Amino acid sequence: MTRIMIIVGSTRPGRVGLSVAEWVRDRMHETLEQDATAEAPAASLDFVDLAELNLPLLDEPHHPAKKQYTKPHTVAWSERVSAADAVVLVSPEYNHSYAPSLKNAIDFLFTEWAHKPVGIVSYGGGSSGTRGAAALAPVLGSVGMVKVAANPEIGMIGSKMVDGVFQGDEKLAGTVAAMTRMLVQTAEALRPLRG
Repeated sequence: MTRIMIIVGSTRPGRVGLSVAEWVRDRMHETLEQDATAEAPAASLDFVDLAELNLPLLDEPHHPAKKQYTKPHTVAWSERVSAADAVVLVSPEYNHSYAPSLKNAIDFLFTEWAHKPVGIVSYGGGSSGTRGAAALAPVLGSVGMVKVAANPEIGMIGSKMVDGVFQGDEKLAGTVAAMTRMLVQTAEALRPLRG
């Protein structure tokens, strides 16, 4: 069974990312249930809110490639990411880039990310968060992740919030479904490389 980790990239108070990620999770669950068969059961989803995870600023004395972790929070994060076959990053755009909390969570580890497909759900104003997603690309490549082609982009995010809850539409749901299927297919194709 494929395990997909969804990471809420923003920890900022008043963020909309949590609601966006919950909506994405629900659409992904629907797609996975729809595609499930007796031979290929639905993939599982692991929902990670970085605000709840509360990783400190990178505090390990050794380079993460060595996997010589000294802190319990790093060991737990390593185990959780290692268990994932694919990753979805729900990422805002901050000043033409992405949230430092997301960079910190990625930088805590190294080999755990390798050979895993990744989809980026970006959100922001007029640019739909695409500049932040573009800034993420070299970081993800450097840790060995493989970006899938379908990446939902949400523009004018403020107009899509009703009483603090994100309201996606059918077109966006279709892109999330396409991303989900690409993640599952690519995760299976890359499985031999993950050992």
